[in-house]
Amino acid sequence: LWGASSWSQPGSMSFPQHSQQLKRAARLAPAPCRWNSGLPMNIGVLFVPQQEAWVVERMGKFHRILEPGLNFLIPLLDRIRYVQSLKEIVINVPEQSAVTLDNVTLQIDGVLYLRVMDPYKASYGVEDPEYAVTQLAQTTMRSELGKLSLDRVFRERESLNASIVDAINQASDCWGIRCLRYEIKDIHVPPRVKESMQMQVEAERRKRATVLESEGTRESAINVAEGQKQAQILASEAEKAEQINKAAGEANAMLVKARAKAEAIQLLAAALGQQHGNAAASLSVAEQYVNAFSKIAKDSNTVLLPANTGDVTNMVAQALGIYTTLTKPQAVKTQDEMPPAHEDSHSSATEVLKAEQGSSS
Repeated sequence: LWGASSWSQPGSMSFPQHSQQLKRAARLAPAPCRWNSGLPMNIGVLFVPQQEAWVVERMGKFHRILEPGLNFLIPLLDRIRYVQSLKEIVINVPEQSAVTLDNVTLQIDGVLYLRVMDPYKASYGVEDPEYAVTQLAQTTMRSELGKLSLDRVFRERESLNASIVDAINQASDCWGIRCLRYEIKDIHVPPRVKESMQMQVEAERRKRATVLESEGTRESAINVAEGQKQAQILASEAEKAEQINKAAGEANAMLVKARAKAEAIQLLAAALGQQHGNAAASLSVAEQYVNAFSKIAKDSNTVLLPANTGDVTNMVAQALGIYTTLTKPQAVKTQDEMPPAHEDSHSSATEVLKAEQGSSS
């Protein structure tokens, strides 16, 4: 009213004085606030919206808090002083600088979620609750960041948010406000620190790649060695089985040959024991002698010849003499066992053989 009256008299006040008065009135006027942005007038009958609390003063003193719904007040005596919203309020915490434990300056901002729990304390406990909570969040954030290093700030972001919420709730309990959540929005690091962090990340990735490559090479070498080991074991087992089979085959062959030779010797002995057996043996030895001389100097240049190579009869007689010498002990045994008629036939066979040798000579 004073300003309006001064403005109504054009000649009573100059323009600079009027501008100064406006500036002074703007400084003294309360700043617009979210908590009591619109104060309704007391007309006696009031309807309070849901999730709001109206603080009523009677003759300048706190009287009561109006609940949602129909309420009655005394005009001129009662005045609605504060209107508090009971909804969850979101406040943007401005960006600020903070120094970490390892002396790195960060630019960090956040979002604060709070709710009015006691409208009385929120109205009379602090002048500007929003500004007070914002300043408290900034100071708490700076103090909590000063306890952590740069790596832990990024790694323990959730624990940092929880610490800030606990610190705000301890301080804002007397204001009737409860902080529900605090979330860090952005963390800005200096360009040089960002470059060093990028280099560190690249070095860590190269280290992991080198470790993975070395582990792959080691696993490959182990697999190759294991394969070679298994291959050698299988090859040795196969060679062992082959040698066993070969030895078994040779043994069986030797047994077969021995049996065949034994049967041949038995057949030959039986043939020699028959009539004219010695003459047949002499003929066989003579044929082998002639065949042996026919193969001389075919396989090698070195030849060993007896002194009388042309005397076939002498060679046959020598062979028969060796045979007679070897079979003499057996003949003595057979003479003791066999009847005399057989001895006479054997002596007659010997005389016939000598006669044939004389005729052939």
